[in-house]
Amino acid sequence: MVTIRDVTHEDDRIIEQMAQMLVEGFREHWSDAWPTLEEALDEVREMLAADRICRVALDERGRAVGWIGGIAEYDGLVWELHPMVVRMDMQKRGIGRQLVRDLEAEVAKRGALTLQLGTDDQDSMTTLADTDLYDDLPSKIANIRNLRGHPYEFYQKLGFKIVGVVPDANGIGKPDILMAKRIQPPSA
Repeated sequence: MVTIRDVTHEDDRIIEQMAQMLVEGFREHWSDAWPTLEEALDEVREMLAADRICRVALDERGRAVGWIGGIAEYDGLVWELHPMVVRMDMQKRGIGRQLVRDLEAEVAKRGALTLQLGTDDQDSMTTLADTDLYDDLPSKIANIRNLRGHPYEFYQKLGFKIVGVVPDANGIGKPDILMAKRIQPPSA
């Protein structure tokens, strides 16, 4: 069982653990994301800004096992989920799902209508990679297939929809898959 809470500037040990998770968690498929601990520490510290959300999942011994961030956009009506990572040895235990649900509740309290994210395909993990997305993009999105464990399916299971794609966002044939979900029902 995990406990999820806000991260503060005083959480030095936890911040270090969070940064290490970024380096290790993104190494295999997104090696240029946070290749060094220092870059990852900068990312964690940036997420501690007052206008952002930074939440950590702690195990029963107080060790960080996952974390998630949120960045307000569109005057707070939309929030970007960025980043999210679960410690490698703790994956497939529902921690990522708990973190996303927790972030949904946090942004809802702040008046968000939509939660969105981008999930890059830099390593040909989906059928959207290595193809000309300017040629019949709607059909390619409708027929997307997961070739090698891309996380877009994880987010689909949590109710996110693919709402667009940025072709060549990370180089030729390396798109960013944009996903979003409604947080609060539209008011009458």
